[in-house]
Amino acid sequence: MTVERALVLAGQRPGADPLADYAGVSQKALILIGGAPMLSRVVTALRDAGLRRIAVSTADPAVAALARELGCEALPAEAGPSLSALRGVETLAPPLLVTTADHALLRPEWVSQLLQDAPASADISVLLARRATVEAAAPGARRTYLKFADGEWSGCNLFLVRNDRALGAIRLWSTLEADRKRPWRIIGRLGPAILARYALGRLSLAEALRRLGALSGAAAAAVESPFGLAAVDVDKPADLDLVRRLAEP
Repeated sequence: MTVERALVLAGQRPGADPLADYAGVSQKALILIGGAPMLSRVVTALRDAGLRRIAVSTADPAVAALARELGCEALPAEAGPSLSALRGVETLAPPLLVTTADHALLRPEWVSQLLQDAPASADISVLLARRATVEAAAPGARRTYLKFADGEWSGCNLFLVRNDRALGAIRLWSTLEADRKRPWRIIGRLGPAILARYALGRLSLAEALRRLGALSGAAAAAVESPFGLAAVDVDKPADLDLVRRLAEP
């Protein structure tokens, strides 16, 4: 599938950001890795993958200024990534790719793989990597894994929004955002029978996505990434130290 538009979520939660403080900058998107701000690295990877119109969602003037220097549009961030994504998708219009400014190791081939492998029947597709794949590429990296009958999966901060029906999935995301680190609570929204199957290790990833799709009115699909580093973003100081080592020439 050919996609030319992308949205980069570069907002920051209210209050001081411990990671930005650790790196000595005002905003996480401005943290230097390999001599360049994280946002610059993400935009470069997107352009190398063929994305031509790129918008950056941020509430920070310095990040917005950098976005414009990089030839991107600056969109005002909302209260949280899901609402920012919703506004960005409505502004840019599908189809488009959504990622985050802390995806500092982003490679154009990861983007290309998602666009190539995302099923045409899915309104929204998400790139995921198996735990074994992540740990082989980044031993010791601590990630949040979704545990299903067909394996443990980590998100890769890459989403393909194919059409307007995907907005239903983003709206559902906004209701689940507070539980993003507690997968069992998200599964619990599907009812006690599904939660029991998840707890017993009998719920597959595909079935969970089908059930979430039924709730949102949007067909969702997972695309498996063979690239373990695609699951490594920069959420905490240990992540930053790891990514800086990996980004060394």
